[in-house]
Amino acid sequence: MKTRTFLVTGASRGIGRALSHRLAESGHLVVGIARGKDSTFPGELAAIDLDDDSAAAEALADMAKKYSFDGVVNNVGMAKLHRLGEIDLADVDDMLRLNIHTTIQTTQAVLPSLMEKRWGRIVNVTSLVTTGTPLRSGYAAAKAAVNSLTRTWAMELAETGVTVNAVAPGPTETEMFRRHTPAGSEAEARFLSMIPMRRLGKPEEIAAAIAFLLSEDASYITGQILFADGGGSVGRASV
Repeated sequence: MKTRTFLVTGASRGIGRALSHRLAESGHLVVGIARGKDSTFPGELAAIDLDDDSAAAEALADMAKKYSFDGVVNNVGMAKLHRLGEIDLADVDDMLRLNIHTTIQTTQAVLPSLMEKRWGRIVNVTSLVTTGTPLRSGYAAAKAAVNSLTRTWAMELAETGVTVNAVAPGPTETEMFRRHTPAGSEAEARFLSMIPMRRLGKPEEIAAAIAFLLSEDASYITGQILFADGGGSVGRASV
């Protein structure tokens, strides 16, 4: 197996952390981005505020000079909940900016390296909520836009050796999920009722799906949205 260098955003917690450990254990170099520092991170972690477009662009440009990237995982995200009639447009702007701007900026930063190598992997982390989930209007809109970017870029890069895919997790036991969905809450019960497996996903399970799409074995897969959701998307489709 060839050692690769992957950039992972939102790398210090949840799915990003689990993925970083998995990739490092497989011998790859993980360059993570998070808001803060963490001496226990299994790779090299940069503290960058991706919510600041200007500062992020400068930091990413420096990073692209320092590392020879083979791929990027756009995992960072933000969710704020609103019911229709109470949607805060400022919050929607925040979600769109962090989810969409960051995905575009990080991908464009590593793209020259991928194009030069004629090999690369771009994996975007989206969400099951794009199929319709109460209170997630802004978040679902942002992640649906990232799904669209995934398909568009896959078409643009199809002949370059660079694949572009997305993993759409169902409800997963992460810090962000628990902020909005406490254990034992009505919100948790509502989520579990929509998942045929009747359980939450584990960050490590989502990380495994992402790692596969980063691998050599996934070379003929591009433009796909892989739902890792305990059957949630299938269950909804059959209703």
